[in-house]
Amino acid sequence: MDRVLIEALGVETVIGVYDWERNIRQRLVLDLEMATDITSAATTDDLDKTLNYAAISEHITRFADSHSFSLVETFAERLCETLRQEYDIEWLRLTVRKPGAIANADAVGVRIERGKPL
Repeated sequence: MDRVLIEALGVETVIGVYDWERNIRQRLVLDLEMATDITSAATTDDLDKTLNYAAISEHITRFADSHSFSLVETFAERLCETLRQEYDIEWLRLTVRKPGAIANADAVGVRIERGKPL
């Protein structure tokens, strides 16, 4: 099975458990790997026959703009749910990083996989 990738997508959202974090927007950096069969799209050169990474990236940005969560884990889980439903994604690996969250680390975050790898 083929994979469509989106790497290092930056979004701004309200995320965090501390009171001060609930009053600011913070940057998250996302990597996605989505299973699909690109054969038909490659053969026909038809965007409608593949996962449209521009549309998916816009969806993620809107999701981040309109939601707030305490945990990066919750952000990742809810985003996966909506992406799999909206774009009929059978399998998705999502990494969500929160840069600068702790001293001496570039970022902290989670990586989750949902669905059946094709």
